[in-house]
Amino acid sequence: MVDSWVNAAERIGVDLHLELSGLSGPGGRRAALTRALREAVRGGRLAPGTRLPPYRSLAADLGVARNTVADAYAELVAEGWLTARQGSGTRVADRARPLRHAVQSPVVAPPRARGPLFDLRPGTPDVSEFPRAAWSASYRRALQRAPSEVFGPADPAGRPELREALTEYLARARGVRTEPGRIVICSGFAHALRLLFGAGTLGPGVLRGPLAVEAYGLDFHRGLLADAGVRTVPLPLDEEGARVERLGRERGVLLTPAHQFPTGGPLHARRRTTAIDWARARGTVVLEDDYDGEFRYDRRPVGAVQGLDPEHVMYLGSVSKSLSPALRLGWMVLPERYVDGVLAAKGEREAWTSVTDQLGLADFLTSGAYDRHVRRMRQRYRARRDRLVEALAARAPDVEVTGVAAGLHAVLRLPPGTERPTVEAAVRRGLALEGLAGFRHPDTDMPPRDGLVVGYATPAEHAYGAALDALCGVLP
Repeated sequence: MVDSWVNAAERIGVDLHLELSGLSGPGGRRAALTRALREAVRGGRLAPGTRLPPYRSLAADLGVARNTVADAYAELVAEGWLTARQGSGTRVADRARPLRHAVQSPVVAPPRARGPLFDLRPGTPDVSEFPRAAWSASYRRALQRAPSEVFGPADPAGRPELREALTEYLARARGVRTEPGRIVICSGFAHALRLLFGAGTLGPGVLRGPLAVEAYGLDFHRGLLADAGVRTVPLPLDEEGARVERLGRERGVLLTPAHQFPTGGPLHARRRTTAIDWARARGTVVLEDDYDGEFRYDRRPVGAVQGLDPEHVMYLGSVSKSLSPALRLGWMVLPERYVDGVLAAKGEREAWTSVTDQLGLADFLTSGAYDRHVRRMRQRYRARRDRLVEALAARAPDVEVTGVAAGLHAVLRLPPGTERPTVEAAVRRGLALEGLAGFRHPDTDMPPRDGLVVGYATPAEHAYGAALDALCGVLP
């Protein structure tokens, strides 16, 4: 009996829950089934167009005779609740609208807030260029090769396939020195900060503050640290990057050495060694945020600071800029002494990153598809950077453009007192822009700078020209 039920259930196609009440009343099982189906349609639980299970399948599921189901279906077809066509099966009729629609006002979803016409905020790649075909191919190959244990509880360190692929790629492309056992997969930079400092509900974290940070950076990251009780100490910036010679008794320093965010430019080689020497003397670490290190245009590649001293640098990266922020895949390359603490903070059951996405990225890296995508997008973003610079030179020649030798954004220096009105004018024209003031640490002693942080990667290619026109139209 069990075998016959299972074999029939495999052919059902859809699950259909019905309560057959009143079996002892007039008509018995057939009448009870007819009433249950009619109420399911009338109440809206079975939507118009829903395909019902075949007679034999539903009969096996409910424990009734096949003819009982056939008779109930036939009665409801005759009443207009269902339709039956050869080759299409039995379906809920399109005209069988739920009764509540006739007696109640229709429920209308509130309109979605209209976004900007043009988005030039930094931090997002051109998502329309996501490599769908190549990613799908990697995903399929990875799933076909995956052992069954992949679909069980995950390792908090992340899949070994991805950690091995990252070991090779980061060494080759970014000069990172590591091994798979020192890599922990996370969902991105913010997740890494929460694991390291215990922001939110993740416990006490692995590191303690205070933490030195660059005087200009993401307020969101400073907010995460503040939530974890970490005091941040701003380091001034100049044309050579963060003034790391001013590091003191902090318990670590967070830097964007390949391309300072948002002001642009790499950390000078002399200051890289100064930061390493300080971390060694203090017995602490440099946190290296390599958020867009793959994208450089008019300069030679700048390797990771981590390569200078893997035991005193935590290297943090993700695919948010190179592929898509929707993938939620990042990594932490850790000094050996911190690995166990981070894994303990993460917990035994991985709840942050999809294992199948990890496998897909591993194949994407090892197959060479990631390198091909980065090279293609590097050329595309360089062309966009050039169009931005050319448009500003022609239409706003007094605006200085900086930080464009690498990355996905530029800083436009504005005359004093003009940043706020420029951003407000942009809003009125449907243009989303970020002012430089929003990135300034509130405790820094650096004098304020007026400017805009323009993300030239975000708009789709067909909208980029109009976005540039809008930008030039609001500049002072």
